[in-house]
Amino acid sequence: MPIKIPDDLPAAEILQKEGVDVMREQDAVRQDIRPLRIALLNLMPKKIETETQLSRLIGASPLQVEMTLISPSHYTPSNTPQEHMLAFYKPWEEVKHQKFDGLIITGAPVEEIDFEEVIYWDELRQIMDWTKTNVHGSLNICWGAQAALYHHYKVPKYLLPRKLSGIYDHRVISRTDPIVRGFNHMLPVPVSRYTECRAKDIEKHGSLRIVLESDEAGTCMVTDKALNAVYIFNHLEYESRTLYNEYIRDTNARPDTVRVPENYFPNDDPSKTPRNTWKAHGHLLVGNWVNMTYQTTPYDLESIGS
Repeated sequence: MPIKIPDDLPAAEILQKEGVDVMREQDAVRQDIRPLRIALLNLMPKKIETETQLSRLIGASPLQVEMTLISPSHYTPSNTPQEHMLAFYKPWEEVKHQKFDGLIITGAPVEEIDFEEVIYWDELRQIMDWTKTNVHGSLNICWGAQAALYHHYKVPKYLLPRKLSGIYDHRVISRTDPIVRGFNHMLPVPVSRYTECRAKDIEKHGSLRIVLESDEAGTCMVTDKALNAVYIFNHLEYESRTLYNEYIRDTNARPDTVRVPENYFPNDDPSKTPRNTWKAHGHLLVGNWVNMTYQTTPYDLESIGS
């Protein structure tokens, strides 16, 4: 089945050109099935890029998915045209009475700031509490994963000596977990962060299980049985040149501290085109999460959280 997103969303045209099956809204209403309702709380500055990355992976699912884009109600992003936000995003205050099968919380470029100092932290805490009553399951990415673990379990984050950027080998350490169904024993994962959560703090909580880790990059992915949540600190959703674009951005902003992303460019030469070695696992991750959500969510949306 295709993904159902607004007809005029920029991601729709991009995905259709790539051959991703995108369903028009007027066609979706004619199908006599209930689509999965997935909300995307997009906190990334380049919202169109993030919408496209995640829509591409969700759209590869065999299920019909209806995606709702949401944003904090009391924060106006400065990097996305206001026209785009007004046309496609709903403030959380407008949808908080609704029920969703799934919620994706993205990362945000605020990881070097204390959680409590983030301008929309109070509202984000409300949203994360709201998931317990109005959302069946959540997928939390990068800073979004750190924020959720801190809010729900007080798992701290630690500032790294320098930004961890590159492609690092990770191993699956809990092969029976359905989120890693079909994964290789070892897989490359894009990493791009200044902070980390540590296994010793996560392992204190019985409902949390580490399923993916790296000798170089540390803990990567955690599942949460109690809250039906997945936390991934790294970026299997990234496109081939995302790390390159971040490297150029960081070089301009912090020329004295930036290093070339490790294991990314051929021969570590930024003039050469990087090879995407993680794409299949990105599809597996999101496909597994969508399938897990579909198999366990109630047919009656209103019974979510009861």
